Amino acid sequence: MEWVLIGVGVAALLYLVAVYNGLVSLRARVDQAFGDVDVQLKQRHDLIPNLVETVKGYASHERETFDAVIRARNAAASAQGPQSQAASEGALSGALGRLVALGEAYPDLKASANFQALQTDLGEVEDKLAAARRFFNNAVAEYNAAIGAIPAALFARPMGFTPKTFFDVGEGQRQALDVAPSVKF
Repeated sequence: MEWVLIGVGVAALLYLVAVYNGLVSLRARVDQAFGDVDVQLKQRHDLIPNLVETVKGYASHERETFDAVIRARNAAASAQGPQSQAASEGALSGALGRLVALGEAYPDLKASANFQALQTDLGEVEDKLAAARRFFNNAVAEYNAAIGAIPAALFARPMGFTPKTFFDVGEGQRQALDVAPSVKF
């Protein structure tokens, strides 16, 4: 009888160790996914000044649009954490939409090989960024579900496993992103 109890105790301990290790692995996956988002955001932030300078040469009187893009880029570059970054990136996406819309308004700019290459690069970065955000949000969902499920829920919080936040633009920014950018001449 003693051996059975010892065996059950050892099995329970091994199970808890396996659950703990699984949570550690999921947390590491969330951190790695957030790092991937950061890499794509850095590429985006590095590309924006080149795009702005190219457009400035053709539409120098569109100062308000350029300033808005630069302000949004700087705010996005200095944001920390998923929620702060998501909000600032939403504002940056809106400002970039207005900047790219200028390309449609200026035929010479639209025909510029440099502008076209930058637009292509920006589109590729945006696609990679969207994929990285989806991967991050999926990792967060798996992690949050794992720490909320029994038996992990019984010991996850005391051991430092807290829920992570999704990379979401939020309600206020979502409404702004649903509105088409306006171009004024």
